Amino acid sequence: MKFLNVLILVLSINVLTIDINTVRNAYKEAAQDNTKIEAFSKLLSNISKKDDIALVAYKGASITLLAKGEKKIKDKKNRFVEGVSYVEYAIEKAPNDIEVRFIRLGIQENTPKILKYKKNIEEDKLFLLKQFKDINSSNLRNHIKDYILQSKAFSDEEKLVISNQ
Repeated sequence: MKFLNVLILVLSINVLTIDINTVRNAYKEAAQDNTKIEAFSKLLSNISKKDDIALVAYKGASITLLAKGEKKIKDKKNRFVEGVSYVEYAIEKAPNDIEVRFIRLGIQENTPKILKYKKNIEEDKLFLLKQFKDINSSNLRNHIKDYILQSKAFSDEEKLVISNQ
């Protein structure tokens, strides 16, 4: 009986713990494939502003991606604003976290001009370029590198510098 209780506890902890590498990959897939947005959002559905700050930013990104699927313009905007509030909260709490800056850059670069959410592109881009060499996680480094190499926000020279690091 004790073994069963321990097994249930271990399994429940594993279910409640979200692997950041899984989240990163799900984000990349959802950003490239609209059919994967719902799964990405469900992965982060239990995340609150009390959780790991990178997960909070990814939750915001998931909500902004969900906004694309809304039918009414007002609903799209409201959902987008909700998602952005999570991302901006994460930036406020951890302004020097490269991952949250990366998430905001990705959203701002891919947001229609009408939403007026593009003011930090240059700031975040420069932050990523400056901090890229200091990323310890190879998964995060590759994730950001892949984004930079396909991004229109970065020049060919900047992409070359990143590809050589």
